[in-house]
Amino acid sequence: MSKSLVSRRPRIGRGTTVPVVGSTADRAQAPMQQLGWKPFFQQQLTLEELTDCVPVRVMAVHRSQLEVAGERGEEVLPLSGALLASEVDRRPTVGDWLLLERESRKPLRRLTRSSRFQRMAPGAGRLQLIAANVDSVLIVTSCNQDFNLSRIERYLALVQEAGCRPHLVLTKADLCADPAEYLDALQSLRELPVVLVNALDPASVAPLRQWYGAGETLALLGSSGVGKSTLLNTLGGADVAVTGAIRAADDKGRHTTRHRALYPLPGGALLLDSPGMRELGLAAVERGLDETFDEIGDLAMQCRFADCGHASEPGCAVRAAIDAGKIDERRLLNWQKLSREVVRNNRTLAQRRADSRALGQFYRGVQEHARQRKVRGD
Repeated sequence: MSKSLVSRRPRIGRGTTVPVVGSTADRAQAPMQQLGWKPFFQQQLTLEELTDCVPVRVMAVHRSQLEVAGERGEEVLPLSGALLASEVDRRPTVGDWLLLERESRKPLRRLTRSSRFQRMAPGAGRLQLIAANVDSVLIVTSCNQDFNLSRIERYLALVQEAGCRPHLVLTKADLCADPAEYLDALQSLRELPVVLVNALDPASVAPLRQWYGAGETLALLGSSGVGKSTLLNTLGGADVAVTGAIRAADDKGRHTTRHRALYPLPGGALLLDSPGMRELGLAAVERGLDETFDEIGDLAMQCRFADCGHASEPGCAVRAAIDAGKIDERRLLNWQKLSREVVRNNRTLAQRRADSRALGQFYRGVQEHARQRKVRGD
């Protein structure tokens, strides 16, 4: 995390509760509940762990350490030992709950996640964790050249695969001559809640608070320059995140957020701000794609041929719906594109796992051969 973000993020001091501004009920809420502690996590603890251990939530991840928060406030853990698992899925990410020994503060294990965001790391051929244990997601885009329906569908597939509630926020509505045209373009995403906002205006963003409550974790997803950090500052009632200007030529923004981190909001919720992700590779999101493009999947089952490619085959229900104006062909093309990407990335991950297993077997074989030579006295 950049120095500016570290200094601006509200601190949770030792022996204090999460600094939340709100009603009396909000302030009376238990510290752990304000951090998102729920029965789902409580039920994972054994009787012995309830006595000898304490849960903490990962608030930020740095290269060599974690910022965590719990009943004792905020503290720092070195990112080493059990926390540096070789498998990316086992490593802690922002939003995770860790179990520590009460006295030594030694990390023992990570609790099972209620939700998990991940993507294909650009150019690395492996998965990269984004966040965990998120309840709702604000997919943020702006009313300018950055608006892209296909990108919104990509984010939506990721959110629905993670099992979170998706919402769409259209920012910079105050700078747009006709915001209604963007709402009209979203007709294909029928059940996605949408709000137009001026991210700088507290009154304009107030309707977003209906989408989250005390003890819930909210995430912001969107490309750079759409106003995520500005939205965070307005929702939080303070300058907790650095903001930057966008390029006038193409409405693209710079990466003002350097690391993912959780911020407490008035009302007792937590909000995750994350770096802009223009490259959001999808893998293992079959369910998310089915939910995002559910009408295409339903129609595909009515096609004459089970392997219909929805191009020029006779009896294609999908093509018939497109010809009748019931489905935009862009959605079909994007569904096909994302489906091919998922298959390709799944194959890459499977090959990587196979290569890793083969390398592990080779190392074990070398070690066993060395052990046998030592026993024989060779």
